[in-house]
Amino acid sequence: MKVHDRVAFLHEFVRSPFTVGAIAPSGEPLADLIAAPVPREGDPLVVELGPGTGAFTAAIQRRLDGRGHHLAVEVNERFAQRLATRYPQVDVAVADARDLREVLAERGHHCADVIVSGLPWVAFDPSLQHDLLDALTGVLGRHGVFTTFAYAHTRWAPPARRLRRALGGRFEEVVVSRMVWANLPPAFVYFCRRPRVPALV
Repeated sequence: MKVHDRVAFLHEFVRSPFTVGAIAPSGEPLADLIAAPVPREGDPLVVELGPGTGAFTAAIQRRLDGRGHHLAVEVNERFAQRLATRYPQVDVAVADARDLREVLAERGHHCADVIVSGLPWVAFDPSLQHDLLDALTGVLGRHGVFTTFAYAHTRWAPPARRLRRALGGRFEEVVVSRMVWANLPPAFVYFCRRPRVPALV
């Protein structure tokens, strides 16, 4: 991981801790795990929420290998500018993830195949969690996959437990990955499949 990424991430965390949510970007082992559902064939639409400095972006791009459409939705303009410069092949939208349906519609899309989230769910209040889950399940296809992560030390905190219950209510299948001890801090991934109210296409 590049030193300037860590510096940029820490700087943005200090500026806005509740939207950045961490003091350092995720490591490659976690990024590879969270991007695992991105298909190696075809032309999928992959939506990345809260890409930050691009830790997950790189893993998604490796799996796509020039195929499909990779849309990254980032509310932080400084992160978005850095990401667009580093990954010109990625469609970077400066937008709130709650406006996901509108962001996709502007690009002629209605349904995502995979949604990868780097959003700091534990930092969000119940209302925001609810709105974000509404937004992403509203554009995720019936056979789509949603992945997000959580840190080990927050697993039993009320916001994390609330998120786990909310995921169970919105998806027919929620699988928890192994712990990625190599990440700082250690983290795990939720793999969510078969949204109970999938996107209309």
